[in-house]
This record gives sequence, C-alpha cells and structure tokens, in this order.
Amino acid sequence: MRSDDRRLHPFWVIVQKEVADHLNSWRFYILLLLLVLTCFGSLYTAMMSIRDAAPSEDALASHLFLKLFTVSDGTLPAFMTFIAFLGPLLGIGMGFDAINSERTKGTLNRLLAQPIHRDYVLHAKFVAALLVISVMFFALGFLVMGLGLVMLGIPPAAEEFWRMVIFLLLSICYVAFWLNLAILFSVRFRQAATSALASIAVWIFFSVFFTMIVRLITTATLPSQAADMNGWLSHQQFVQVLMRFSPSQLFSEATTIMLTPSIRSLGPLTMEQIYGAIPSPLPLGQSVLLIWPHIIGLLAATTVCFGLSYLLFMRQEIRSR
Repeated sequence: MRSDDRRLHPFWVIVQKEVADHLNSWRFYILLLLLVLTCFGSLYTAMMSIRDAAPSEDALASHLFLKLFTVSDGTLPAFMTFIAFLGPLLGIGMGFDAINSERTKGTLNRLLAQPIHRDYVLHAKFVAALLVISVMFFALGFLVMGLGLVMLGIPPAAEEFWRMVIFLLLSICYVAFWLNLAILFSVRFRQAATSALASIAVWIFFSVFFTMIVRLITTATLPSQAADMNGWLSHQQFVQVLMRFSPSQLFSEATTIMLTPSIRSLGPLTMEQIYGAIPSPLPLGQSVLLIWPHIIGLLAATTVCFGLSYLLFMRQEIRSR
C-alpha cells in the first residue's frame, strides 16, 4: 500500500489537533475534576440512601441500579441533577473561544491558507469537543455503574443498562447544545471574554429568569374559579409547553422519564385516565416514545445553533494581521 493511501483526511487531521489541544489544556482538567468530584459525591449520597436495600428480587424489580443516578440523601443533589447543572458549563467552557481565540492569535488565517475547505475548521472544532465530551461522559457513567456493581453486589438488568446508556446519550445531546451555542458566540464576537459572558448569560436566563417569566405568564392567564376541568387542563398544558422552550426543562423531563420507569406520564391526568391504570413500570420502548419529542427538541436547537454558526463563519472576512 502506498504511503499516500494511509494519509488521514485533512478534516480528521484538524480534529486530532483540536482533541490534543483540549486534552493538553488546564481548562479540560479543571472541568474533568469538577465532574469527577460531583460523580463521586452523588454516588456517595446515593449509596447512603439505598444502603439498607436488600439484594433481593424485590430490589431488582424496583430498578435499584437506576437509583444510583436519581436518589440523594439531601446533602448533595443526585447525579442527574449535577449533570443538568454542570453540563452547560462544560459545553460553554469547551467552545466559548473556539474561533475567536484562533483569530486573536493570528492562526486562523494561516490555517485557512492551507488547501482545506473553510468549513472543515468549524466542523472539526465541534466534532473534537463532542468526542472529548462523549468519552468523558461514558467514562464517568460506566465508572458509576462499576462502583455501584461493587457496592450493591447486584448486576443491572438489561433494561436498566440501556436506560443508563440512553441517559448518557441524552446528556451528550444536552451538552452539545451549549457547546454549539458557545461556538456561535465565538464566531459572532471577536473577544473570548465577550462570548463567554454571552453564553453564561443565556444559561443564567434559562436557569433562573425563564422560570420566573413563565410563572408571571401563568398567573396572568390563570382560569377563573368557575372554569371547568377542560379549561384547567388546557392551562396546565399551555404552561408545560412554555416551560419546554428551555433546554434544561427538556433534559430534566427526558432524564426523569428514562431513569424513573415508574413515571408513566409528564402531563396532567384526569381521574378517568388514572382510574384503571396498571401501576407497573413503563417499558423501555414506551419511555423512549414518551421522551422522543424532547430528543427532537434538543437536536433541533443544537442544529439551529450550528447552522447559525456555519452561516456566520462562512460569510466572515478573514484577513491576515
């Protein structure tokens, strides 16, 4: 085989370079340390909460292994709560200076002077960061599974394993949205500090102020006391739709359904719907169908951010310093 046939595609060369930059940066190790500490902290609190559970068939039937990700004794939040909080910081931290740092250092024009397509740079930035995030999440997730297996002495059932894998994939999609948002601001603003502040501002808005705005709208549109049941149900569904404009709400609902099989619905239910319902865990396939709109919503938001980044980057004029 000729040496030319063994050469990597220019796109993957850039990806390798970006992955190496991430792995050699102090930023990556600080974010990794935060995730590892929260991982062990949440695992410890979960074990304290379920330490009295006996390794029996009843424990297996109650999806004991999934409680490692959802249960807490109150001292620290659960693992999935930590992911919902630290995931945006991870995505923002790895993408807020993806383009403008290259522009500031004067390396972007040198890179684009090479015989490569211009969009390879933007695509490689995203793919490299996403690869690092994916490896990080799966490593931490399987670490929690392994430690849980040692401490509990109960192997996870096949359905529990796939629920945990889907949870990790959901976490990656959630962080990918914030990564693309940070890359978008990195393309739009020339200073890394400005793009970081803009990304954090969006995160704070959805974490704090968006809920307050929805509450104000809820109070203003509250039905009268004389309204019938259909009016109250319509109002609750309206509020639920508003809340789902927040990526964190989509992620929270999707992970709750996936890691808590006993939850069979996300919306309000009438007494006619509750009456006669079988109190059994929801099968994996039905859980996936229930959260499928949430997955599509996260992917759509991620695609929109990436599309805007691509459009802005391809239309920008890049000059040598």
